[in-house]
Amino acid sequence: MNFSPSDDQLELAERLRTFGATLNDGLIDRDRSGIFPRSAWEACAEQGIHSMAVPGSYNTTGSDTDLMTAALALEGFGQGCHDNGLNLALSAHMWTVEHPIVRFGTDTQRAHFLPKLASGEWIGAHVVTEPEAGSDHQRISTTATPVEGGYLLSGVKRYITLGPVCDVALTFATTDPERGRWGMTAFIVETGRDGCVREPMTEKMGLRTVPMGTIRFEDCFVPEQHRLGDEGAGAAISSAALGVERTLVLATQVGTMARQLETSIAYARDRHQFGQPIGRFQSVSNRIADMQVALEVSRLLLYKTVWKLQQGENVTMEAAMLKLLISESFLDNSVSAVRTHGGIGYITDGEIERDLRDAVGGVIYAGTSDIQRLLIARLLGL
Repeated sequence: MNFSPSDDQLELAERLRTFGATLNDGLIDRDRSGIFPRSAWEACAEQGIHSMAVPGSYNTTGSDTDLMTAALALEGFGQGCHDNGLNLALSAHMWTVEHPIVRFGTDTQRAHFLPKLASGEWIGAHVVTEPEAGSDHQRISTTATPVEGGYLLSGVKRYITLGPVCDVALTFATTDPERGRWGMTAFIVETGRDGCVREPMTEKMGLRTVPMGTIRFEDCFVPEQHRLGDEGAGAAISSAALGVERTLVLATQVGTMARQLETSIAYARDRHQFGQPIGRFQSVSNRIADMQVALEVSRLLLYKTVWKLQQGENVTMEAAMLKLLISESFLDNSVSAVRTHGGIGYITDGEIERDLRDAVGGVIYAGTSDIQRLLIARLLGL
């Protein structure tokens, strides 16, 4: 395993880091008001970010991007862009909507959906969570009833990232409730169809710039040609999507942790108390040392997992460990950054506390930390 990035990869990561920094103006107000930055979304598409999960024949750049290059690019973008909501929106769109269509879609489906998703014209959402079914796919109650030419979807999905603004909803419903997760089937739903209702959710603790909400299906007709994979293949498709998502959805957070470390070091050097920089106090320096360790371990596991993915290896264990490690490390480092900055780290104008609020979401979405620990334990034979 050689994790040394090429000059081209470093150049791309630096370009996106610089570009990401241009999107930070007005972030405090957008976060406070819960505004999704559609102009920033489109600017990211122009930079080719959306296209990194899509083959060149269907994207705006005309070139393919391997997973390691994408991981390094997103890490760089996350270091420059302080908008964790936008970072999550991009990753969710790319790895839980675009990637499954690339992997499991027909040529017709790819040609119809991928160009507009890659260009940023369409926004995609991964639609699986229900009021009584989060990580437990056995309890999905949204139904897909076969009718002439397709299916009628009925049910309610909640906590859907990008749900209120999505144009394409990769939706999971059961075509055979008696078969449990083996009756789950995937559908690519264009949300402008009759019977598809998108509703925003109330304010949330963090990640305020990425809209989340409820999608209701009320006998929503979906043509058979928009079914993704075979009937009953939904669980396998969802698992494959989550495996890639858990690997790459937090790549931007590795970049954010690098920014937090740089900011905390600079502050610990410049801030003086009792006649010396606060970084000379062991309690502060130890905390920053722990931030460095968490960053480096997270980065190494990210690169290893992506490398194994590129070799075609099973990364179920690594992806679960990675999702657990980065989400928990980002949360811990965010607390450390606030503590290091003291009072200015606690107030909104200091732009330190926002990362902490956003970091809490990471231990919940794409499978909670509890679920990751349970999965790891089961893979260990416990």
